[in-house]
Amino acid sequence: MADGGAWRPPRPCEAYRAEWKLCRSARHFLHHYYVHGERPACEQWRRDLASCREWEERRSAEAQQSLCESERARVQATRKHALVWALRQSPPADWHLPLPQDEKDQ
Repeated sequence: MADGGAWRPPRPCEAYRAEWKLCRSARHFLHHYYVHGERPACEQWRRDLASCREWEERRSAEAQQSLCESERARVQATRKHALVWALRQSPPADWHLPLPQDEKDQ
């Protein structure tokens, strides 16, 4: 890790507070429960906010390591989901032909 004086958290502490506040909101709770069928896990945002504040106040090495690990895990979580659609390298061979007409349209 970088030395204690030059290192800065990946996000400002206000960003962690805003994420934690959003995560605890009723709208987010309902949306997350509807989509995933479970309550949202907001505890990590609270821990990150506490670590960020601890870093700002005391320059704690533990807080620095906690924030780095948390951000690393967050990035890894976004990378683990594969694309749903296979991307094409070129258009289909018949892309320029007119679309077939339905019988009821004629």
